[in-house]
Amino acid sequence: EDDYGGIPSCVIFVDLAPGEGPKLHKHPYVELFFVIEGQATFRDGASENILTAGDVAIAPPDQPHGFTNSGAGRLRQIDVHLSSTFETEWLEDQQT
Repeated sequence: EDDYGGIPSCVIFVDLAPGEGPKLHKHPYVELFFVIEGQATFRDGASENILTAGDVAIAPPDQPHGFTNSGAGRLRQIDVHLSSTFETEWLEDQQT
């Protein structure tokens, strides 16, 4: 954090094939999702929303969430975790 102006964040560059994506999980901090290319279905355990290029989603702290590339091409997005450390609690088995 101190190496980059004191901004607590972890950035993930996502590039997924159709059908791929993380299952339901949560973090103890806010996560921002910026869809650059493709289509993603975001879910929070109760509802689903389809996002496409130019859309932004926000997961509040401890909000269950997951997403899948639901389009025909690659899903490219940037995920920003507003924390200087990456912490994930998986709520679904990642192997199924």
